[in-house]
Amino acid sequence: MSILESLELALKNIVSSKVRTLLTMLGIIIGVAAVIVIVGLGNGLETYVTDSFSDMGTNTLTVTVMSRGSTRSLDAEDMYGIVEENSQYLDLCSPTVPMIGYVKIGSETVDTTSSTGVSEDYLDIARLTIAQGRNLQYSDMATRAKVCVIGAYLNQAYFGGNAVGQTLRVGGQSLTVVGVLEQQEDGAMEEGGSDDCLYLPYTTAERITGAASAYTITMQDEDHIDESVAALEASLYEVFASDDYYTVTSMSEILDTMTSMINILVGVLAGIAAISLVVGGIGIMNIMLVSVTERTREIGIRKSLGAKERYIMQQFVIEAAATSALGGIIGILLGDGLSAVASTVIARVMEESLTVSPTMGAVLLAFGISVGIGVFFGYLPAKKAARLNPIDALHYD
Repeated sequence: MSILESLELALKNIVSSKVRTLLTMLGIIIGVAAVIVIVGLGNGLETYVTDSFSDMGTNTLTVTVMSRGSTRSLDAEDMYGIVEENSQYLDLCSPTVPMIGYVKIGSETVDTTSSTGVSEDYLDIARLTIAQGRNLQYSDMATRAKVCVIGAYLNQAYFGGNAVGQTLRVGGQSLTVVGVLEQQEDGAMEEGGSDDCLYLPYTTAERITGAASAYTITMQDEDHIDESVAALEASLYEVFASDDYYTVTSMSEILDTMTSMINILVGVLAGIAAISLVVGGIGIMNIMLVSVTERTREIGIRKSLGAKERYIMQQFVIEAAATSALGGIIGILLGDGLSAVASTVIARVMEESLTVSPTMGAVLLAFGISVGIGVFFGYLPAKKAARLNPIDALHYD
């Protein structure tokens, strides 16, 4: 008997008992669908995180200075000097001075706006674009000008789209709006979102809150992250004579760490979901054992007519594999459908463009595992069928 003939006979047996076959395949269907959805969710999360970090700039380094307890200190001019000394690796630099306190616009107090003191290069570093007015300038830093650039949300919500030239108060200081940023968020802007922001000269911010302790620096070449970090850390070590007073963080390293964490989480969840594949395999073995018992006389007749053991074994193994493969195909279709539904639900509920997208590799792997499980768990029943004594099988009632 050829493999094609065995497959044809296996499909006839599967079709003849549809309900039992469907219940047998249920574990495989659920397992394959769950694995596909989880892997697709992991791919979507990884893409979402990568895109988010790309918008922030993966070529940036963040320096945090913790000089408290040290006899040495480092101010903004010193950091600019370090960047200039290592210009073969480092490019732009901006101190970042977080402002503590509310923003007052007219008689209203806004407590959700993030206010930060930055240099004239920060908007280029953060890949932000001016939509109205102008950017902060070097002269604003030098004169500690009381000016600011605001996000699109503040412009629309509190100034009716005409914020340039208007004033607001931050930390008790009155600032004049000289520029408005382009909208960053897709769709409607919201309070506390990325468009609810304000930037003022870092020198002005230092006057209000104290000297800068954090700096954002871009690299000349993202392919030389290790060299850039090493050069920056060497210069900082010369200043403090210890690495206890500063930290250098790469956005690219953070992205790699988060991606690794997502992959580990997805792997664990996929492993848990794959348990149902094993359960499905046990179900297939159980049903195949029942099938061997039910078809004992058939096996006896075939063996008495000269069928070899390997043909009997082949028949039952192919039937188990076909049952499992069919369950795998249904699971793949169900997983793709659930992935599309999950993408829609996430977009509507969380208002985030996160696409649950299973890869072809995950689909093929899930299908291969389902077939492999059918063969593995079908082997024992097939071996039992092949070893039946034809005389005993013919007398079986």
